[in-house]
Amino acid sequence: MAPHFVFPRALEDLEHEGHEDNILYVHNPVNIASLVSSQLEEFVKGVSFDLSDKEILCVEEQDVFDRVYSLVRAFALLSPSSKLNLLETLRSNLTVLLPNVDSLSRASDDHVPLASHRNAFKIYTFFLLNILAQHSNNVASKVVPPSARKKQAVNSWNWEAQRARILNLIANSLEINLELLFGSPDLDESYLSFITKNAFSMFEDVTLLKDSDVKDALCRIIGACSTKYHYTAQSCASIMHLVHKYDFVVTHMADAVAGAEKKYADGSLATSLVREIGRTNPKDYVKDTVGAENVGRFLVDLADRIPKLISANIGILVPHFGGESYKIRNALVAVLGKLIAKAFKDVDGGEVSSKSIRLRTKQAMLEILLERCRDVSAYTRSRVLQVWAELCEEHSISIGLWNEVVEVAAGRLEDKSAMVRKSALNLLIMMLQHNPFGPQLRLASFEATLDQYKKKLKELEPSEGEERSSDADIFNGDGEVHNLNCETVVKGLQHDSLTDSCLSQSEDVIPLQNSSVPDVGNLEQTRALVASLEAGLRFSKCIGATMPTLVQLMASSSATDVENTILLLMRCKQFQIDGSEECLRKMLPLVFSQDKSIYEAVESAFHTIYIRKSPIETASNLLCLATDSNIGDLAALEFIVGALVSKGDISSSTISALWDFFCFNVGGTTAEQSRGALSVLCMIAKTSTSVLGSHLQDIIDIGFAIDAIYAIHPTPETIAADMIKKSLSSVCNNDGVNVQSDIDTSSGSMPLTVQVAKLSRCLFIISHIAMNQLVYIESCARKIQKQKLTKEKKDSENQSIDSNGTVPSGTQKDNDINAELGFAASEDAALDALFEKAEKEIVSGGSNENNLIGVCATFMSKLCRNFGLMQKYPELQASAMLALCRLMIIDADFCDANLQLLFTVVESAHSEIVRSNCTIALGDLAVRFPNLLEPWTENMYARLKDPCGSVRKNAVLVLSHLILNDMMKVKGYINEMAVRLEDEDERISNLAKLFFIELSKKGNNPIYNLLPDILSKLSQQNLSKDSFCNIMQFLIASIKKDRQMEALVEKLCHRFSGVTDVRQWEYISYCLSQLSFTEKGMKKLIELFKTYEHVLSEDSVMDHFRNILSKGKKFAKLELKVCIEEFEDKLNKFHMDKKEQEDTARNAQIHQQKVGSSQGFNVAINSEDHSESNSASDETEGEVIDDCTEEVTLPLNGKSESELVVSEAHSGASSELTELEQGDIEIQSPQVKTRGVQRSRTKKSNVKHEKGDNISVTKRVIRSRR
Repeated sequence: MAPHFVFPRALEDLEHEGHEDNILYVHNPVNIASLVSSQLEEFVKGVSFDLSDKEILCVEEQDVFDRVYSLVRAFALLSPSSKLNLLETLRSNLTVLLPNVDSLSRASDDHVPLASHRNAFKIYTFFLLNILAQHSNNVASKVVPPSARKKQAVNSWNWEAQRARILNLIANSLEINLELLFGSPDLDESYLSFITKNAFSMFEDVTLLKDSDVKDALCRIIGACSTKYHYTAQSCASIMHLVHKYDFVVTHMADAVAGAEKKYADGSLATSLVREIGRTNPKDYVKDTVGAENVGRFLVDLADRIPKLISANIGILVPHFGGESYKIRNALVAVLGKLIAKAFKDVDGGEVSSKSIRLRTKQAMLEILLERCRDVSAYTRSRVLQVWAELCEEHSISIGLWNEVVEVAAGRLEDKSAMVRKSALNLLIMMLQHNPFGPQLRLASFEATLDQYKKKLKELEPSEGEERSSDADIFNGDGEVHNLNCETVVKGLQHDSLTDSCLSQSEDVIPLQNSSVPDVGNLEQTRALVASLEAGLRFSKCIGATMPTLVQLMASSSATDVENTILLLMRCKQFQIDGSEECLRKMLPLVFSQDKSIYEAVESAFHTIYIRKSPIETASNLLCLATDSNIGDLAALEFIVGALVSKGDISSSTISALWDFFCFNVGGTTAEQSRGALSVLCMIAKTSTSVLGSHLQDIIDIGFAIDAIYAIHPTPETIAADMIKKSLSSVCNNDGVNVQSDIDTSSGSMPLTVQVAKLSRCLFIISHIAMNQLVYIESCARKIQKQKLTKEKKDSENQSIDSNGTVPSGTQKDNDINAELGFAASEDAALDALFEKAEKEIVSGGSNENNLIGVCATFMSKLCRNFGLMQKYPELQASAMLALCRLMIIDADFCDANLQLLFTVVESAHSEIVRSNCTIALGDLAVRFPNLLEPWTENMYARLKDPCGSVRKNAVLVLSHLILNDMMKVKGYINEMAVRLEDEDERISNLAKLFFIELSKKGNNPIYNLLPDILSKLSQQNLSKDSFCNIMQFLIASIKKDRQMEALVEKLCHRFSGVTDVRQWEYISYCLSQLSFTEKGMKKLIELFKTYEHVLSEDSVMDHFRNILSKGKKFAKLELKVCIEEFEDKLNKFHMDKKEQEDTARNAQIHQQKVGSSQGFNVAINSEDHSESNSASDETEGEVIDDCTEEVTLPLNGKSESELVVSEAHSGASSELTELEQGDIEIQSPQVKTRGVQRSRTKKSNVKHEKGDNISVTKRVIRSRR
């Protein structure tokens, strides 16, 4: 009987383990390296022949065993053919041996050598796996250059195929019944250890795992060893080691674990792994971030593959939600999502108790997911929202839970993290797309249908005396409607009985005729339907309530916010959410964004929403946009339309439809729609100029405009003059009397009766013609200059061409003479003077009776000064002031003459429209005549304080344009713009923020120089503390340069010196605390201690300095940190000393005040007698009568010591006895109030000492005050 084979720790150990009896080891190894190639070939052939010719058990023979060992040990030295020969022999023998193992159960032990089979099985397995391990190590250690790979492939053998065949053979050997072969269900531990060790080592090679056959074989080996043969604990440790170390192995390990559970119906390996993860200290995952991420992915993959098994063990993992590793929490959230979607699909089956337990488990998981939406980590909050989106897509969210989820998602739209907001937006998009309530979610439709079915429900409900089923029966424990067809019924109702989803949102909902609704079944089904309709109504309201937030997100600095918000709004419009269309129109200005992705998102959304297959529908959408848009939206619309025209997205049929709307060829077209169509056609014409040419007569007949005259007619001023005359005559020839006013003319006073509407129209025509005349003159000037430059260029080219030939001497001489005399310059000056005169004559030619605009300008000026008439007719004031401003823009003299009037109106006009128009006009005037407007700068800034939001908004826009384009100096009024950062109107606040952001990008950041002045001005204004702090925090945040921050430290510290107001101390110290301190800045703060030491007594100031020092400690190096700590101790000590000094001074002041009050009146003794009755007595009494009916008695007895008796029950004052000189006594009396007129009586008294010394009493006048 051959000795037993025992798996050694290493291949070479077989040569040294022969000291034990009955153990198979190598006796005579062959030195393969000493053999030449031919001898080696023969040697391999001999071994292969013996293994093939003899029995398969011959490998345990000592001679064969020694030779095979020698070849395996030197396998790397063999030629490819020899390697293949040896490997195929070993593999084929093991393949033949495996079927014999099954025959062992049918044969007796006497005839079948069981130990020999076991030995041969072990030996073949050992040698084959050693060959695999050697080759893997050699490949890993040898780096093959790319140039040699092709050459190597020609002479090498297909090792990858052999490796897969061997591993599959090993896996097959583990899947047969090996219990009889090894004599026990638990196989030899050394055998299992050797197998798993090699298998796990191969998992570390990422190139091996790319071969699916190799990967599958390795997974089968791991699954069989750990599950079938109960090698679980060791396999679990190895798997966790690999998962922690290598990220590429996670998915394959999950496949191995899941495959073992599926094949052997045994989840012990998965359970052990989950328990091992659950037992791990959560703090360990904080340190090992890579391991935490890999473990998390591993758990998610397991939950995806074996959800029921993981759901049974999820309680082990839940405590990790309290850990600090957000990666583990992210993974657990994803695990819960997988389990909810997959582990409870057959929840309706099984026993009632089991079903209840599973439902409670699912509900607990859902509650955890809702709770995790408020996780401290933005990554986890984002991940849980993504999980909810996945559940929504899988239809795993019940109707009962639907609205809770959508409310959470709506709340996360205001999350501070952009990734959370993105996930929330995607979740809302997914919930709209998969909502169970129907294809349109208009509130009016839901409310109408809900009311009808509530009436139906009341009819079906039993009377009060009868029993009725509980409402709890409608929903099950998971909040789902029992009626599985409920969602289908709701959708069918919306198609059949709800109002038409294509109606505009402004139309009223038509109630169902005769109050009849489709019958959906019995009472319970009707209740379920009503509950579903109520849930749908709540869902629609929740989505609609997010519209203001979505508008804010479209102004976000994050491109993902903008893009996903646009996608959500498009989905809302598709489902007809109330308010979605109005919000979508606010995306138009985003086409001017510099971010290409935002522009593309807007363009794509515009194309999807407004460009339809029907040309009429597309034209209608575009003209409606044009009529409902403001100036900014029109500019954006023009930009988008131009882009779509250039791409060919607006077809010729759409353009034809627009012409039909303009020409009233479409039934029901209004004048407003016609103007909108013309506006869109003008936008298209800027890209495709031929659009207007074919319909020029229609434009003249229907939509004649003043601009077209100046663009087409060769002498537009003649037609314009006729228009003004006709307009004036239409105003004067008027039957109705609406306005009466006396207009002063040169001939005296002329009564004038006109209609307000006609006069307003006339003023518009006059001013608009004047503006177009100015533009026309400038265009003529540009044409002449262009022609002149073209001629000069042509002459220079001709001169250069003729330079080689003969140039006409006369022309050359003329050019030279003109250049020397400066005739060319004088010609340009003459042209400029001509153009200036032409411009001036538009308005200032008022003295000439033939100048219509000039005459009308005088009339406008006088009309606008009639404030009584203007207040009576605000519409007329709006037109008149707008016309006046246009004329002021044309002529400088006229502007200067009416500036006072303009500023008076812009400050005192009751109409906010007038004030807004005048504010905008001021911006144009500042561009046109900056020197005239410069003295009025303060008045322009004053518009920022207007009570009307629209005026303030326009003032912000105007001043932003002027300042950012260097048309106006900032000067000392910029603080008014800073105040707008806290404007109650959020749009104004955002515009102000945008202004300061753009201002900070100019040059060397002007905000740095303006900040001290802004601080000074704001601290003197009546601003709340929060508003001041918010403003300064925003402004300081715009300063990024360290050098400027350090300079601000010095400037702000020096500001403490000249300030005595405690409020300003707090503001300055707050601004200091908002600076980003560097090491240099911190040292400067410490050096300037003397400048602010006097303010450290205030607690609020001290808190700001402590904040500065705490931030400084975070970035400071060791040396600076020590200095900061010493400085902090100094500040705290100085603060306490200052507090004590102030307390002492305060107490002294209080005491002084009390002393001063007690000295209000004094007692004195007069030397004169006021009456004879008092002179006879040597002893008298000094008495003071007060209004409290209490007496203050001062008995002065010459033969006794002076006594002071004071009744202080009501006065609260104290008496004081002070020794002056030796023998002199001063008596001070408390202040006492007297009734009516002050009364005091003093009597003379001579006080003598027993020894004859005189005691002098200081004489004082007694005073008393009420």
